[in-house]
Amino acid sequence: MLLLGIDLGTSFIKVSVVDADTQQAIATVQYPDKEAQIKSLKFGWAEQEPETWWYHLQKAILLAHQTRQYNPLDIAAIGISYQMHGLVVVDKSQNVLRDAIIWCDSRAVEIGKQAFEKIGAEKSLSHLLNSPGNFTASKLAWVKQNEPQIYAQIDKVMLPGDFIAMKLTGLISTTASALSEGILWDFKTESLSKDVLDCYGFSTDIFPPIKDVFTPHATITAEIAELLSLKADIPVSYKAGDQPNNALSLNVLKPGEVAATAGTSGVIYGVSDTLKYDPLSRVNTFAHVNYTPENKRLGVLLCINGTGIMYRWVRDNIANGMPYNEMNHKAQYVEQGSNGLVALPFGNGAERILNNQLLGAQLLNLDLNKHTQAHIFRAVQEGICFAFRYGLDIMRQTGITPKIIKAGKANLFLSDVFAQIFVNVCNTPVELYINDGSIGAALGAGIGVNIFANFEAAFTNMKPIKLIEPEENHNYEALYQNWKTLLESKLIK
Repeated sequence: MLLLGIDLGTSFIKVSVVDADTQQAIATVQYPDKEAQIKSLKFGWAEQEPETWWYHLQKAILLAHQTRQYNPLDIAAIGISYQMHGLVVVDKSQNVLRDAIIWCDSRAVEIGKQAFEKIGAEKSLSHLLNSPGNFTASKLAWVKQNEPQIYAQIDKVMLPGDFIAMKLTGLISTTASALSEGILWDFKTESLSKDVLDCYGFSTDIFPPIKDVFTPHATITAEIAELLSLKADIPVSYKAGDQPNNALSLNVLKPGEVAATAGTSGVIYGVSDTLKYDPLSRVNTFAHVNYTPENKRLGVLLCINGTGIMYRWVRDNIANGMPYNEMNHKAQYVEQGSNGLVALPFGNGAERILNNQLLGAQLLNLDLNKHTQAHIFRAVQEGICFAFRYGLDIMRQTGITPKIIKAGKANLFLSDVFAQIFVNVCNTPVELYINDGSIGAALGAGIGVNIFANFEAAFTNMKPIKLIEPEENHNYEALYQNWKTLLESKLIK
């Protein structure tokens, strides 16, 4: 039996077709070839076109079919992973009313601050586990305040994965996990947050029906089945944000387990069984994929917006499009500390770990007589790892103290230099796996239709490919403390 997994990322759509018996991918493709762009109409804004996501998804699925590694009619279930915290709004005819305001958009920071004060810090943190911040609910409030003519036409509000499911099935639903990442879920009442709805003046009518993460949400229509060369009535049986899904794909489901990813953004994601929160909402707590009111599983998420996107910027604007593996190879021969060159990788919107400040990406101490491309490559990788450590120290204050971190060998973790720096700086071993968000989404789909008897059965063939441990006598603790001092000197007190 085959499972189709979709990963709606910021840069690409990835799809994988997975054999449920082996839990291995038969085919994996991504579309487009060139990383998708983010529209930034004003400083701090970030938008993408939902219909472009849908177009790219169609192309990706048909490209997967063209590998001829499987019969598309054998696909039995579909799972969706998607970029978190976005806002998609449609009218009664399911027409998109405006471009999606995506995860790294910063326009609603002040709106979220005002809501936090209005609801009250204690109530907000104890019920929402977060400040409303710059998340989906606050982005919707921005639309309500600034685009009332659009807001008046809204029939349903969605996260990006809900939109993709709508395009496949013609029906709209959401989950408690999705609502929690939008700061719309009350963990005390186990329902849509009345406090947030009242604060922002939202009607409950604009939110979709709530279903479990692992369940048949709806089946694809006959028209879409014909368009995508699939059989009709395949269920979409799993939807989750990309970071909870990344944790699922690494079998990170139990309290104390921790996952990491370093793509466009960088994330460390730890599972807890108690309602933890950071009083300053610098790290955030959401319902994990296996959360239920009876069996609470929370994902404590550290997010750094400006990780892989900064490395990509360096590739495109300094390295003249040099392949990443060549950049990584050059960085390997630069001594630790990059000969004094320092990178602050914070150029992709307001950073939660910096109290939603827009610091901007920076290269500091650049010496035109001694620093080369290779120094920049290494300095950026080091700066990203220092940012991870800065956030991880905040996570540790909430009780997330990883003994080991699981990560997929992908994106920046493809760099041996980056992976070792990460381990040294965080002083925590990393297990690397061959994993992919789209494969995780496919396995989630199998869980959603009970192809697997339980969670463990979906990961019987998953084994680490490498264990990376901290090196002895490295000097990264001193380098990190210097970086931290420099960073904090630039923050608004």
